Amino acid sequence: MTRRGAAEAFDRILLVYNPSSPDAARLAKELRAELGARLPAVPLGLYPTAFPGHGRALARAAGGSRPLLVSISGDGGYNDVVNGAMDAGGTAVCAVMGAGNANDHRRSTRTLPLAEAIVRGEVRRMDLLRLTVGEGPRAWSRHAHSYVGFGLTPLMAIGIEEGVKGRFAELLSVARALPALAPIEITRPDGARAVLDSLILANIARIAKYGRLSEAGYPEDGRFEVLLLPHAAKWRIGLMALRAVTVGLRAQESVPSYSFTSTEAIPLQIDGELMDVGAGTPVLVESAHQALATLG
Repeated sequence: MTRRGAAEAFDRILLVYNPSSPDAARLAKELRAELGARLPAVPLGLYPTAFPGHGRALARAAGGSRPLLVSISGDGGYNDVVNGAMDAGGTAVCAVMGAGNANDHRRSTRTLPLAEAIVRGEVRRMDLLRLTVGEGPRAWSRHAHSYVGFGLTPLMAIGIEEGVKGRFAELLSVARALPALAPIEITRPDGARAVLDSLILANIARIAKYGRLSEAGYPEDGRFEVLLLPHAAKWRIGLMALRAVTVGLRAQESVPSYSFTSTEAIPLQIDGELMDVGAGTPVLVESAHQALATLG
Protein backbone atom coordinates (compact mmCIF):
# COMPACT_ATOMS: atom_id res chain seq x y z
CA MET A 1 0.00 0.00 0.00
CA THR A 2 1.25 3.45 -0.95
CA ARG A 3 0.30 6.51 1.08
CA ARG A 4 1.04 9.75 -0.76
CA GLY A 5 -1.88 12.06 -0.04
CA ALA A 6 -4.64 12.78 -2.54
CA ALA A 7 -3.03 15.88 -4.07
CA GLU A 8 -0.02 13.80 -5.12
CA ALA A 9 -1.86 10.56 -5.91
CA PHE A 10 -4.63 11.94 -8.19
CA ASP A 11 -4.88 14.78 -10.69
CA ARG A 12 -8.69 14.62 -10.78
CA ILE A 13 -11.57 12.77 -9.12
CA LEU A 14 -14.69 11.58 -10.97
CA LEU A 15 -17.75 10.49 -8.99
CA VAL A 16 -19.81 8.20 -11.25
CA TYR A 17 -23.37 7.39 -10.18
CA ASN A 18 -26.84 6.52 -11.45
CA PRO A 19 -29.08 9.57 -10.95
CA SER A 20 -32.21 7.40 -10.99
CA SER A 21 -31.08 5.82 -7.71
CA PRO A 22 -32.00 8.17 -4.83
CA ASP A 23 -29.38 6.62 -2.55
CA ALA A 24 -26.61 6.88 -5.14
CA ALA A 25 -27.48 10.49 -5.98
CA ARG A 26 -27.56 11.49 -2.31
CA LEU A 27 -24.30 9.72 -1.47
CA ALA A 28 -22.55 11.17 -4.51
CA LYS A 29 -23.47 14.72 -3.51
CA GLU A 30 -22.46 14.12 0.10
CA LEU A 31 -19.09 12.69 -0.98
CA ARG A 32 -18.52 15.61 -3.34
CA ALA A 33 -19.21 18.07 -0.51
CA GLU A 34 -16.83 16.31 1.89
CA LEU A 35 -14.01 15.90 -0.62
CA GLY A 36 -14.47 19.44 -1.91
CA ALA A 37 -13.96 20.76 1.61
CA ARG A 38 -11.00 18.53 2.40
CA LEU A 39 -9.28 18.54 -1.03
CA PRO A 40 -9.93 21.99 -2.51
CA ALA A 41 -6.91 21.77 -4.84
CA VAL A 42 -7.99 18.53 -6.59
CA PRO A 43 -10.47 18.89 -9.50
CA LEU A 44 -13.65 17.04 -8.60
CA GLY A 45 -16.86 16.38 -10.51
CA LEU A 46 -20.14 14.49 -10.53
CA TYR A 47 -20.69 12.23 -13.55
CA PRO A 48 -24.25 10.86 -13.72
CA THR A 49 -24.85 7.91 -16.04
CA ALA A 50 -27.56 8.14 -18.69
CA PHE A 51 -27.87 4.56 -19.97
CA PRO A 52 -26.65 0.99 -19.23
CA GLY A 53 -22.91 0.79 -19.83
CA HIS A 54 -22.45 4.56 -19.63
CA GLY A 55 -20.24 4.16 -16.55
CA ARG A 56 -17.81 2.15 -18.65
CA ALA A 57 -17.75 4.84 -21.33
CA LEU A 58 -17.21 7.59 -18.74
CA ALA A 59 -14.34 5.68 -17.13
CA ARG A 60 -12.75 4.94 -20.51
CA ALA A 61 -12.81 8.63 -21.43
CA ALA A 62 -11.82 9.96 -17.99
CA GLY A 63 -8.64 11.65 -19.16
CA GLY A 64 -5.83 12.93 -16.96
CA SER A 65 -2.67 11.04 -16.12
CA ARG A 66 -3.70 10.05 -12.58
CA PRO A 67 -7.53 10.00 -12.34
CA LEU A 68 -9.47 8.52 -9.43
CA LEU A 69 -12.75 6.93 -10.55
CA VAL A 70 -15.26 6.46 -7.74
CA SER A 71 -18.38 4.44 -8.53
CA ILE A 72 -21.27 5.21 -6.18
CA SER A 73 -23.19 2.06 -6.99
CA GLY A 74 -23.66 -1.63 -6.42
CA ASP A 75 -21.41 -4.30 -7.86
CA GLY A 76 -22.76 -3.99 -11.41
CA GLY A 77 -22.08 -0.26 -11.63
CA TYR A 78 -18.58 -0.75 -10.27
CA ASN A 79 -17.98 -3.48 -12.85
CA ASP A 80 -18.69 -0.93 -15.58
CA VAL A 81 -16.19 1.55 -14.12
CA VAL A 82 -13.50 -1.08 -13.65
CA ASN A 83 -13.89 -2.31 -17.23
CA GLY A 84 -13.74 1.24 -18.55
CA ALA A 85 -10.51 1.78 -16.61
CA MET A 86 -9.07 -1.44 -18.07
CA ASP A 87 -10.16 -0.35 -21.58
CA ALA A 88 -8.12 2.82 -21.08
CA GLY A 89 -4.99 0.95 -20.04
CA GLY A 90 -5.53 0.41 -16.33
CA THR A 91 -3.71 3.51 -15.11
CA ALA A 92 -6.67 4.98 -13.22
CA VAL A 93 -7.33 4.23 -9.57
CA CYS A 94 -10.83 2.81 -8.98
CA ALA A 95 -12.94 2.74 -5.83
CA VAL A 96 -16.54 2.00 -4.92
CA MET A 97 -19.01 3.46 -2.44
CA GLY A 98 -21.75 0.88 -1.89
CA ALA A 99 -25.12 2.21 -3.07
CA GLY A 100 -26.85 -0.79 -4.62
CA ASN A 101 -28.86 -3.85 -3.74
CA ALA A 102 -25.68 -5.93 -3.48
CA ASN A 103 -22.40 -4.34 -2.39
CA ASP A 104 -20.36 -7.52 -2.08
CA HIS A 105 -17.06 -6.07 -3.25
CA ARG A 106 -17.12 -3.15 -0.84
CA ARG A 107 -18.22 -5.41 2.01
CA SER A 108 -15.41 -7.90 1.37
CA THR A 109 -12.53 -5.49 0.70
CA ARG A 110 -13.22 -2.44 2.89
CA THR A 111 -10.29 -1.37 5.06
CA LEU A 112 -11.38 2.12 6.16
CA PRO A 113 -13.98 4.79 5.28
CA LEU A 114 -13.75 5.73 1.61
CA ALA A 115 -13.45 9.51 2.06
CA GLU A 116 -10.61 9.04 4.54
CA ALA A 117 -8.80 6.66 2.17
CA ILE A 118 -9.12 9.18 -0.67
CA VAL A 119 -7.75 12.02 1.44
CA ARG A 120 -4.82 9.87 2.52
CA GLY A 121 -4.20 8.70 -1.05
CA GLU A 122 -3.63 5.12 0.11
CA VAL A 123 -3.46 3.10 -3.11
CA ARG A 124 -3.14 -0.67 -3.19
CA ARG A 125 -3.23 -3.32 -5.91
CA MET A 126 -5.84 -6.06 -6.27
CA ASP A 127 -6.45 -8.90 -8.69
CA LEU A 128 -9.23 -8.97 -11.24
CA LEU A 129 -10.81 -11.95 -12.96
CA ARG A 130 -10.49 -11.83 -16.75
CA LEU A 131 -13.32 -13.72 -18.48
CA THR A 132 -12.87 -14.70 -22.14
CA VAL A 133 -15.82 -16.27 -23.95
CA GLY A 134 -15.28 -17.87 -27.35
CA GLU A 135 -12.24 -18.03 -29.60
CA GLY A 136 -10.93 -16.10 -32.58
CA PRO A 137 -12.44 -12.87 -33.92
CA ARG A 138 -15.84 -13.53 -32.31
CA ALA A 139 -14.44 -13.92 -28.80
CA TRP A 140 -15.28 -11.31 -26.18
CA SER A 141 -13.68 -10.51 -22.86
CA ARG A 142 -14.66 -8.72 -19.67
CA HIS A 143 -13.10 -8.20 -16.25
CA ALA A 144 -14.77 -9.02 -12.94
CA HIS A 145 -13.77 -7.41 -9.66
CA SER A 146 -15.46 -10.08 -7.54
CA TYR A 147 -16.83 -13.21 -9.20
CA VAL A 148 -18.03 -15.07 -12.28
CA GLY A 149 -20.84 -17.57 -11.69
CA PHE A 150 -22.67 -20.19 -13.76
CA GLY A 151 -25.85 -22.11 -12.99
CA LEU A 152 -27.34 -21.46 -9.57
CA THR A 153 -25.56 -18.13 -9.12
CA PRO A 154 -27.60 -16.16 -11.71
CA LEU A 155 -30.78 -17.77 -10.37
CA MET A 156 -29.86 -16.73 -6.84
CA ALA A 157 -29.30 -13.19 -8.07
CA ILE A 158 -32.79 -12.99 -9.57
CA GLY A 159 -34.37 -14.41 -6.43
CA ILE A 160 -32.47 -12.02 -4.18
CA GLU A 161 -33.34 -9.00 -6.35
CA GLU A 162 -37.02 -9.90 -5.97
CA GLY A 163 -36.73 -10.50 -2.24
CA VAL A 164 -36.37 -8.19 0.73
CA LYS A 165 -33.32 -7.24 2.73
CA GLY A 166 -32.10 -9.39 5.58
CA ARG A 167 -30.07 -12.57 6.03
CA PHE A 168 -32.94 -15.05 6.28
CA ALA A 169 -35.17 -13.12 3.88
CA GLU A 170 -32.35 -13.60 1.38
CA LEU A 171 -32.30 -17.32 2.10
CA LEU A 172 -36.06 -17.52 1.48
CA SER A 173 -35.59 -15.68 -1.82
CA VAL A 174 -33.04 -18.29 -2.88
CA ALA A 175 -35.42 -21.09 -1.81
CA ARG A 176 -38.17 -19.63 -4.00
CA ALA A 177 -35.79 -19.66 -6.96
CA LEU A 178 -34.71 -23.29 -6.55
CA PRO A 179 -37.69 -24.96 -8.30
CA ALA A 180 -36.66 -23.31 -11.57
CA LEU A 181 -33.07 -24.55 -11.30
CA ALA A 182 -31.82 -26.68 -14.20
CA PRO A 183 -28.35 -28.28 -14.04
CA ILE A 184 -25.64 -27.15 -16.41
CA GLU A 185 -23.28 -29.42 -18.31
CA ILE A 186 -19.71 -28.49 -19.16
CA THR A 187 -16.81 -30.22 -20.88
CA ARG A 188 -13.43 -29.96 -19.21
CA PRO A 189 -10.16 -29.52 -21.14
CA ASP A 190 -9.42 -33.28 -20.80
CA GLY A 191 -12.72 -34.13 -22.49
CA ALA A 192 -14.55 -35.23 -19.35
CA ARG A 193 -18.09 -33.93 -18.89
CA ALA A 194 -19.54 -32.66 -15.63
CA VAL A 195 -23.14 -31.93 -14.65
CA LEU A 196 -23.31 -29.14 -12.10
CA ASP A 197 -25.86 -27.11 -10.22
CA SER A 198 -23.42 -24.26 -9.67
CA LEU A 199 -19.93 -23.11 -10.56
CA ILE A 200 -18.61 -19.95 -8.92
CA LEU A 201 -15.14 -18.49 -9.54
CA ALA A 202 -14.62 -15.91 -6.83
CA ASN A 203 -12.02 -13.24 -6.15
CA ILE A 204 -13.68 -12.26 -2.85
CA ALA A 205 -14.90 -14.23 0.14
CA ARG A 206 -18.54 -13.05 0.15
CA ILE A 207 -21.25 -12.77 -2.49
CA ALA A 208 -25.03 -12.23 -2.48
CA LYS A 209 -24.85 -9.85 0.49
CA TYR A 210 -24.63 -12.53 3.18
CA GLY A 211 -23.21 -15.69 1.58
CA ARG A 212 -19.66 -16.48 2.72
CA LEU A 213 -17.96 -18.61 0.09
CA SER A 214 -14.60 -19.18 1.70
CA GLU A 215 -12.58 -18.65 4.83
CA ALA A 216 -9.62 -17.87 2.58
CA GLY A 217 -9.72 -15.76 -0.55
CA TYR A 218 -7.05 -13.10 -0.84
CA PRO A 219 -7.81 -10.78 -3.77
CA GLU A 220 -4.18 -9.94 -4.46
CA ASP A 221 -2.44 -13.35 -4.61
CA GLY A 222 -2.88 -14.16 -8.31
CA ARG A 223 -5.39 -16.94 -7.58
CA PHE A 224 -9.15 -17.26 -7.10
CA GLU A 225 -11.46 -19.73 -5.38
CA VAL A 226 -13.49 -22.38 -7.20
CA LEU A 227 -16.83 -23.38 -5.65
CA LEU A 228 -18.18 -26.32 -7.63
CA LEU A 229 -21.51 -27.94 -6.75
CA PRO A 230 -22.24 -31.22 -8.59
CA HIS A 231 -25.84 -31.83 -9.57
CA ALA A 232 -27.79 -33.15 -6.60
CA ALA A 233 -31.18 -33.09 -4.91
CA LYS A 234 -32.54 -29.60 -4.35
CA TRP A 235 -32.57 -30.07 -0.58
CA ARG A 236 -28.78 -30.35 -0.70
CA ILE A 237 -28.58 -27.05 -2.56
CA GLY A 238 -30.80 -25.47 0.08
CA LEU A 239 -28.51 -26.85 2.77
CA MET A 240 -25.52 -25.29 1.05
CA ALA A 241 -27.30 -21.92 0.89
CA LEU A 242 -28.18 -22.18 4.60
CA ARG A 243 -24.57 -22.88 5.49
CA ALA A 244 -23.36 -20.01 3.29
CA VAL A 245 -25.54 -17.43 5.05
CA THR A 246 -24.80 -18.74 8.57
CA VAL A 247 -21.42 -20.30 9.30
CA GLY A 248 -19.97 -19.98 5.79
CA LEU A 249 -18.53 -22.60 3.47
CA ARG A 250 -15.25 -24.40 3.95
CA ALA A 251 -11.98 -23.38 2.30
CA GLN A 252 -12.18 -23.83 -1.47
CA GLU A 253 -9.73 -24.88 -4.18
CA SER A 254 -7.59 -21.95 -5.30
CA VAL A 255 -6.34 -21.69 -8.91
CA PRO A 256 -4.81 -19.09 -11.29
CA SER A 257 -7.08 -20.06 -14.21
CA TYR A 258 -10.10 -22.22 -15.03
CA SER A 259 -11.43 -23.27 -18.43
CA PHE A 260 -14.24 -25.37 -19.90
CA THR A 261 -16.59 -25.56 -22.89
CA SER A 262 -20.33 -25.13 -22.47
CA THR A 263 -22.19 -28.20 -23.68
CA GLU A 264 -25.41 -26.21 -24.00
CA ALA A 265 -26.42 -22.58 -23.47
CA ILE A 266 -25.90 -21.63 -19.82
CA PRO A 267 -26.61 -18.51 -17.72
CA LEU A 268 -23.69 -16.41 -16.57
CA GLN A 269 -23.41 -13.77 -13.88
CA ILE A 270 -20.44 -11.42 -13.66
CA ASP A 271 -20.39 -9.08 -10.66
CA GLY A 272 -24.18 -9.04 -10.56
CA GLU A 273 -24.71 -8.58 -14.31
CA LEU A 274 -26.67 -11.36 -16.04
CA MET A 275 -25.88 -12.70 -19.53
CA ASP A 276 -25.64 -16.02 -21.37
CA VAL A 277 -22.99 -18.26 -22.90
CA GLY A 278 -24.00 -20.08 -26.07
CA ALA A 279 -23.77 -23.84 -26.55
CA GLY A 280 -20.36 -25.20 -27.51
CA THR A 281 -18.52 -22.04 -26.41
CA PRO A 282 -15.03 -22.15 -24.84
CA VAL A 283 -14.85 -20.23 -21.56
CA LEU A 284 -11.63 -19.14 -19.83
CA VAL A 285 -11.32 -17.30 -16.53
CA GLU A 286 -7.86 -16.10 -15.50
CA SER A 287 -6.50 -14.10 -12.59
CA ALA A 288 -5.24 -10.71 -13.76
CA HIS A 289 -2.71 -10.41 -10.97
CA GLN A 290 -2.85 -7.02 -9.21
CA ALA A 291 -4.28 -5.41 -12.34
CA LEU A 292 -6.48 -2.98 -10.40
CA ALA A 293 -5.24 0.06 -8.49
CA THR A 294 -7.77 0.75 -5.75
CA LEU A 295 -8.29 2.22 -2.30
CA GLY A 296 -10.79 2.24 0.55
